[in-house]
Amino acid sequence: MKVLFVAVDDFEDLELFYPYFRLKEEEYEVLVASDRKGHIKGKHGYPITIDVKFDEVDIEKFDALVIPGGKSPERVRLNDAAVEICRNMFLSGKPVASICHGAQVLISAQVLEGRTGTCVASIKDDLINAGAEYRDQEVVVDGNWVSSRHPGDLHAWMREFLKLLKKTG
Repeated sequence: MKVLFVAVDDFEDLELFYPYFRLKEEEYEVLVASDRKGHIKGKHGYPITIDVKFDEVDIEKFDALVIPGGKSPERVRLNDAAVEICRNMFLSGKPVASICHGAQVLISAQVLEGRTGTCVASIKDDLINAGAEYRDQEVVVDGNWVSSRHPGDLHAWMREFLKLLKKTG
């Protein structure tokens, strides 16, 4: 199985690196997409190599999607190609994991109407205004969407995402 991450500079380091290496540990193929080739850096300065640009992604080649938080989602949601990736993967029923501010990209993709999820408290109203039911809990699973609030929830987020991947894979 191939898992795609979408991120730009200022992602929350833990929210990208923890699932990145946890998925590799489970022998999933993991690639990172961004707005440019080369490297991007997290809020704490840790770099990661970009495998593919947003406008080069063929979603048919990927089985799941991860959207880490931090300041990255606010910029990712401004990239039409990135939003389309997220919209199409979500609507196709592929497993999608978002954490913290990651839900902002799904809000822009207009896929959360009638769904139930969680996110960082500062964008709770945005999630609700997008038509989703907000829950303040460490992880919420609604169909193909696994969401969590912040780095303190990483263990629960990846536990549930891995269960979903194994069930759908």
